[in-house]
Amino acid sequence: MQIAVTTPNGNVGHHVVRILVRAGTRPRLLMRRPDRLAPDLRGLVDVVKVDQYDAAQVVDATRGLDALFWVDPTPAGADPLADYARATDSVVAAVTQNAIGRVVFQSSVGAEKRHGAGEIDGLAHTETALDATGADVTHLRCGYFFTNLLLHLDALRAGTVQVVLPLDSPMAWVAPRDIAEVAVTRLLSPSWSGRQVQAVHGPADFTWSEVAEILSAVLGRRITAERIADEAMYAQLTASGMPPRLADAVLGMSTGLREGFTPEQPRTATTTTPTTLVSWAYETLRPALT
Repeated sequence: MQIAVTTPNGNVGHHVVRILVRAGTRPRLLMRRPDRLAPDLRGLVDVVKVDQYDAAQVVDATRGLDALFWVDPTPAGADPLADYARATDSVVAAVTQNAIGRVVFQSSVGAEKRHGAGEIDGLAHTETALDATGADVTHLRCGYFFTNLLLHLDALRAGTVQVVLPLDSPMAWVAPRDIAEVAVTRLLSPSWSGRQVQAVHGPADFTWSEVAEILSAVLGRRITAERIADEAMYAQLTASGMPPRLADAVLGMSTGLREGFTPEQPRTATTTTPTTLVSWAYETLRPALT
């Protein structure tokens, strides 16, 4: 079975690659920078240099595939939704022209809204476009990544993480490794077909206040979550050099899911995964803060 993996050095992708290798497959990695392949993977994978925004390159790189793990690349331009549209054009061209029968797409909780959730709207566009290809597609509706906390290292050192969500509103938090395990299971399983939506909700729903308490215990320092105004967060994002449209899209991922949103997929045994925030924080976050 020939499987290709996009963003193979990403938070989820690098776990996907190693699980596939351990499963006895030789995945094809679509990489913008092949020189960044981990040395110990050489000889175990095939690597193709690809710009995911270039449809012709993606089509050439995906010939002969049985299955594809697709992750939209992180937007790099001033208009993130335009970047998502370009990436979507690439995967649709690859799936249709190469008759790729099976796709697992890394989406997000909130994509079911289709509009009004900032950057997540780009993932929603990819979902609907893949559905229209007629391929067997599983959309992974993932919760909030534990690894997003690595973007707040300076704030954690200072003891305060600022957010725009209500501090007492629970949401799904998930380890990227768990997403990878679900993705590989879907890639290798012959027991599903058609359009599927698989939520990946992590071990539990947490509020930001609960997360702060967990991190305080793990890190051995007092961590406080503080809610700030949307305008203040937008000002922080643009002051960091983020273009205005990108800042709007990033902020919209929180504000668009803040009022009256209920995930389409409820938490069940099917959506709950095992890695706890405590174990991840001990393994990953503590060393990053030293």
